[in-house]
Amino acid sequence: MSQPSLGLPPSRVPEAVHRRRWAILGVLMLSLLIVVLDNSILNVAVRTIAAPAPTGIGATQGELEWAINSYTLVFAGLLFTAGLLGDRLGRKKVLLAGITVFGIGSALAALSGTPGELIGYRAVMGLGGAFVMPATMAVLMNVFERDEQPRAIGIWAGGVGLAIAIGPITGGILLEHFWWGSIFLVNVPVVLVALALMAWLVPDSKDPRPGRIDLPGVLLSVLGLVLLVYGIIRSGELGSVTDVTVLVPVLGGLAVLALFVRHEKRSDHPAVDMSYFGKPAFSAAVAAIALVFFSLMGVTFFSAFYLQSVRGYSALQAGLLILPLAVAQTVFAPRARLVVERFGTKAVCTAGMLAVAVGLGAFALFDASTPVWLMEVVFFVQGAGMAHIMTPVTVAVMQALPREKAGSGSAINNTFRQVGGALGVAVLGSVLSSTYRGEIEGHLGALPAGLRETAGESIEATLGAASTLGPAGKALLAPAYDAFLDAMHVTALASAGVALVGALVVARYLPGRGPAGAAAPGASAVPERPAEAGESVR
Repeated sequence: MSQPSLGLPPSRVPEAVHRRRWAILGVLMLSLLIVVLDNSILNVAVRTIAAPAPTGIGATQGELEWAINSYTLVFAGLLFTAGLLGDRLGRKKVLLAGITVFGIGSALAALSGTPGELIGYRAVMGLGGAFVMPATMAVLMNVFERDEQPRAIGIWAGGVGLAIAIGPITGGILLEHFWWGSIFLVNVPVVLVALALMAWLVPDSKDPRPGRIDLPGVLLSVLGLVLLVYGIIRSGELGSVTDVTVLVPVLGGLAVLALFVRHEKRSDHPAVDMSYFGKPAFSAAVAAIALVFFSLMGVTFFSAFYLQSVRGYSALQAGLLILPLAVAQTVFAPRARLVVERFGTKAVCTAGMLAVAVGLGAFALFDASTPVWLMEVVFFVQGAGMAHIMTPVTVAVMQALPREKAGSGSAINNTFRQVGGALGVAVLGSVLSSTYRGEIEGHLGALPAGLRETAGESIEATLGAASTLGPAGKALLAPAYDAFLDAMHVTALASAGVALVGALVVARYLPGRGPAGAAAPGASAVPERPAEAGESVR
């Protein structure tokens, strides 16, 4: 059905859809759950995947980063197109297609025999996830009236915390009883349930005036991000920023991304409308999303090694230890709108960023005997801080765009989140790897010459090499632990510094009191009460 012409009353949520809006949100949360849960499971499983066969597949530090980043880069690179396709073809159709591809990729990833296969199948999962994430938010914006959208978005954001909680625990249980591929295979039954519920409950909606797909822009963004992050990962592997295999992809990636921005500004059908970034509040909101996930994803990556390799906890125990972070986010995210109403977006987001910075910086004080209760407090502070950032900035981004452009708005929001996370893993992973290599190299003299370079790549590689030496290898254990802790401290301070930059950005540019987001010029006002019929949702 077509949208009412200009000058007529704005579209409204149909009564039938309005009555089942909370059930629809539950289905959207299930779709969101499996996409986010997968990454949180993978973070717990990195140590197992790094082990040699038959326990794992012998993935190196760089390959583990690419197992995460192959998903994230495909996801982020295609989000623009996915959002536009959802607005153009129908969000329900795109959501069903995306979750189907995600399920297929999950099954294939479970059967991976080499790190290369895992990286490739993770990219397939990223392809599916790229179509799921923006569609869930776009559907949400089209089934809830404007006054209820902040509450619904808060619950949506809390779902991320729920996935973070379930992921590590589920991963730990699966790894204790099954092989590592089960962490991906578990997605398949959830996908089947989600498909059935979506087909039954979720309404379709689309933009009545969609633009053409910006294929050149999509290709430029994917190429630029892949080149840039590959160069950063390569820098961490080599412990050098001047090697030609680092400089060429980094500089090439920056050049391609600059060309992407230039192309988007000149295109009459851009993948992302750059004019929105001219609004300080909008730019600050997406910058906050990117910076907080830059910090948190990098720390999540190395905390798995800290908890399992240094502290000796199992995958399940490590998952349970991270539970306070997820619980805090699940509890506070749906309620963050109430705090914003009282203190304003600027104050709440700035305080949230500072809490994240404190939590990240605390890792610089952790050692091999830090009390468990202190770690739990730190994780809880991180989760609470994140909850008071994600809800208000997501509301700000989504309510800045017209409802018919909800897919594009969700794509922008999630692109910055995913790109920030990818760069966090790459940059902070490189800092961790480079610092560790510099600390451990002087202790590898007892190893055969052919093993020294590989053994210096990560703590897991060092411990693996030490195990081949028998009793003599025990001398490497203490230096490896000390080197990793030193590297973790440096990385934690770097991540805390990034979070502080985020605090300065939101304190300077986000609006103070009042609504978290305002409708963009030309956006349709959304009435408080649902009408009996409407055109944007069917």
